[in-house]
Amino acid sequence: MLNPDSWTLLQAVLVFSSCALVIAIAGTRITRVVDQLADRTGIGEAAAGAVLLGAATSIGGSVLSVTAAWHGNAELAVSNALGGIAVQTFFLAVADMVYRRANLEHAAASVPNMMQNALLITLLALIMTAPLLPEVTLWGIHPVTPLLFIAYVYGIHLSQGAHNSPMWAPTRTRETSEDKPDDTSQMSSMARLWSEFALLFIILGVAGWTLEPSATVIAAKTGLTQTIVGVMLTAISTSIPELVTSIAAVRRGALTLAVGGIIGGNAFDTLFTAASDVAYREGSIYHTMTDDTLFWAGLTLLMSGILMMGLIRRERQGPGRIGVESVLLILLYLGGAWLLLY
Repeated sequence: MLNPDSWTLLQAVLVFSSCALVIAIAGTRITRVVDQLADRTGIGEAAAGAVLLGAATSIGGSVLSVTAAWHGNAELAVSNALGGIAVQTFFLAVADMVYRRANLEHAAASVPNMMQNALLITLLALIMTAPLLPEVTLWGIHPVTPLLFIAYVYGIHLSQGAHNSPMWAPTRTRETSEDKPDDTSQMSSMARLWSEFALLFIILGVAGWTLEPSATVIAAKTGLTQTIVGVMLTAISTSIPELVTSIAAVRRGALTLAVGGIIGGNAFDTLFTAASDVAYREGSIYHTMTDDTLFWAGLTLLMSGILMMGLIRRERQGPGRIGVESVLLILLYLGGAWLLLY
């Protein structure tokens, strides 16, 4: 591959588009694999969506953020992570449009999914608090970074406990989609499923790694800020798997997996910032956050809170046969994009 420093804008756009296409294809394929792994392992669609599907579809963005931070592009690293959470929450509203039987927040409500969303809100709050704390680092790592990793692991533990031994459960209605395992006798072997998952995981990671230099070149050649490129280009392109997989999961009837994949992916995406702080060698990456980046952090926190209310409220039908919360998520994201660009 040519040195990115010598790329023209056309070359950067072609590389960017090719990587986005690879991410979309691999992300589509991995949905079916994770759905079968959820049934074969017995961990449930919500947990599989949060841990396996969330991590796999987010790995491209994670690699991009870490690579950008390592190269000193802190603004691109953080805006890609936070922009990805916002656009993936927006994609959940798009998936709600696809499912016509009832609002997705009603049909896919589950304790693990709500626990995952509460974890996401907690992690976002930690990220927003970090820039207001003293700029103290140990080996170049801010104290909030290990807290994010610890909180994530503990949250996943709580989510799995909520699946195995729930203390309460949402009321079942005829529109509710229960998480029932499919017939595993017709599925591929466990070894083949894990092998395919690992291969697709690597493909998504390599695509994310290749995407970073092309995004940096596009920002430099067009004069766009790294925040705009991160939020509007890299975040959307690396989040394509979440859109594709959520719609594919809805069409397969795996509604809990669809919602769990988005929310779990969002929680995993907050670790982009923590991993980027480790890779960033010029101090605390949180203290490089611009006003635009902090705005998107606040916007993602607001969108996550609205989604939580939707999962608890469980409205059956809303305007345009989607939930009121989905309408608000669409308006907030599009409004945020408009403010960023204009």
